Amino acid sequence: MNNIREYDIELLRQSGTEMPIAERPLEVESIRVWHCKYKSLSALSAYANLQVLTIASFPDRSLEVLGSLPHLRHLKIVHLPKVTSLLPVARLADLQSISLATSPSWDAARKRTIVQSLEPLARLRSLRHLELFGVCPPDRSLASLYICTWLQTARFSQYPRETVEEFYASTGCANDFNPPAIPSM
Repeated sequence: MNNIREYDIELLRQSGTEMPIAERPLEVESIRVWHCKYKSLSALSAYANLQVLTIASFPDRSLEVLGSLPHLRHLKIVHLPKVTSLLPVARLADLQSISLATSPSWDAARKRTIVQSLEPLARLRSLRHLELFGVCPPDRSLASLYICTWLQTARFSQYPRETVEEFYASTGCANDFNPPAIPSM
């Protein structure tokens, strides 16, 4: 493990197959798991006070482990090809910013991660910033998010242009990227 500061952990291109758990996991506020060879990220459940989570290459079939992170405020996942449901995310009541994306090579090839519905995101009343890059329901509709008038910014790729324009008109949110995530001090 490469510690940046006492409460931040960076796991970069680790070759082991099991994610390690820090000595004092309840004190960790921020974790970045970047292209590691872990078979699962189930060890994240030990980090109950986590506020910021960034993952590149999510190995699990389900986001269920995220449901055990009640204080998570910022979530970014790049490449979650096995995930088909966003339902566990609906339990993240403190979530303010979420970015879900296919890998850049998938985006360039116009490949998508198909999820059953975006409706779980509409349950997140604290959500202010949303990015969905290549993560789409089968119909590529944003209709279930029209009620999200509390959103401040949103960005999308792999959705029809008309659908995105209608979303912005319906919600009034800005077409802008998510701000950087900073754990509380």
